[in-house]
Order: sequence, then structure tokens, then C-alpha cells
Amino acid sequence: MTLGTNFNAVLIEHDGNRQSVGLAEVPRDSLPEGDLTVRVAYSTLNYKDALAITGKSPVVRKFPMVLGIDFAGTVEESSNSEFRVGDRVVLNGWGVGEQHWGGLAEDARVRGDWLVPLEPAFSFAQAMSIGTAGYTAALCVMALERHGVTPDHGEVLVTGAAGGVGSVATALLSKLGYEVIAVTGRMEESDYLKRLGAKRILPRSQFSEPEKPLAKEQWAGAVDVAGGQVLANICASMKYRGVVAACGLAGGMGFPATVAPFRPSACRSKPASPLQIGSLPGRCGAA
Repeated sequence: MTLGTNFNAVLIEHDGNRQSVGLAEVPRDSLPEGDLTVRVAYSTLNYKDALAITGKSPVVRKFPMVLGIDFAGTVEESSNSEFRVGDRVVLNGWGVGEQHWGGLAEDARVRGDWLVPLEPAFSFAQAMSIGTAGYTAALCVMALERHGVTPDHGEVLVTGAAGGVGSVATALLSKLGYEVIAVTGRMEESDYLKRLGAKRILPRSQFSEPEKPLAKEQWAGAVDVAGGQVLANICASMKYRGVVAACGLAGGMGFPATVAPFRPSACRSKPASPLQIGSLPGRCGAA
């Protein structure tokens, strides 16, 4: 394969006072360190990318930076024994698009241990249609399973259900036999969520205002992309030994809650701590 001297990328730069973002032609010898180079076929535009582009959050840690926190493509150069030229691969996370040049480009140079081989059943477009959002949703579902939440335990709540993570989580949980209660700020998407398998649809407004420290036990598990007041209210209404997989901060970084849902018999008539809450590794805006 003959490689060009330059490639196109979405590049963000900062002069110390303000940042600029645009499509740029970048010399290949500017690519960062790594043991292989991937010809990118598809990437996705994620929430972190939007924060970086608008400058509303300090997502980018150094400049200049090629944006894009994931990609799918073909290995075109490799000194890594695990991958050969021509292998189809996927990358999610690892600080790409934040600390290491990312996937919104024609080429990306990364470490091989950040990559996952792309299964033959998937095209590049399908892999990125699932994307980091789908990957994060799957991690959340696996976290609930790992901590013992099964379909017979009761209803599982999913916030941001019409979004990327929420919609995939809703579909996965429903397929696995869970009764999914979808929370959304876009009630006009109710039919869509029901087609994904949601049993009931609740408005986000039901969770966005301060409530009592403890509420009626309702949810066996939850996948939360919001954080903030929404997460606090979810914790207050979790069942005994309920599990929350918290993977986003769309509603804010604060956690305006009390220790009450996490305490043992002083708060609920059970002998052990009633609630587990965990945040997933920072692969897609996860806390």
C-alpha cells in the first residue's frame, strides 16, 4: 500500500486564549507514537466530541488534538505482533480524542493493545452505528448481571432512554428478559422506546427535582446516563440490594443525595447495605 504524505483530520487547536476547530490537512509524520497505523473507515460523533468542539468542557488535555473517541478501520502499518496489515479493528476510549489523536481522521496511529478485532459479521458502518454508546450500554448491562440483578428481581430503570447509551441498554435488557422502564425527556419517542422493548415510559421531569432522601422501593437495577439530581432520586427508590450502573453526567457532576439509601437496618428493615452503586471506566463520558 502506498501511503500519502498528508491526511485529512478534524483538528482542534488552541493559541492560549481561544480555540479553533476545522478540517485540516495534517502531515503523516505528525502522527503520535504507536505501534500500528489504522486507515479509518468510520468514526462517530460523541457527547465528548461535542463538548470538545464547543469548548464547554475541558475534554481535550493537550493541543493540537485530532478529535474522535472511537473508530473502525483497517491496519495499514504494524509493528505489533497481534495485528497484521489488513486486519479489521475497532477502538473505543483509551483517551483517544482527549490525550491521544483520535478517529475523526483518515489515519490514526495507536497502540495495538487498545484495539479489538472486528468480528466478520460486522461492517465498519455497523460497528460505528453501535459505537462507544453501544459499548458503554453493554458494559452497564454486564455490570448489573455481574452484581446479581436478574429479570426475576423486578423492574430495571434506564434514563436517557432515547439517546445512544439508553436506547441500546433498553434493547439489550429487554432482549435478556428484563422489564425495562424507560425515562426520557422526549416523550414523543415513546413509540420508538416501546419498539425497543420498554414496558413503560416515564418523563424525565419525574426525576429531575429534589425529592425525599428515601422513597418507595421500586427498581431492582438502573442504568443512569444523567447523574446529578436524577441519580440521587434513583438511589432513593432502589430496592434492597439494588444496583445502579452510572455511566454519564448529562445532568451534572453533583450528587445531591444522602447516605440513607446506602445504610443498613437503620434505614430499611434488612441486615445489610441495601444499595450498590458503581461508575464505569471512562470510556464514554463515564464518571
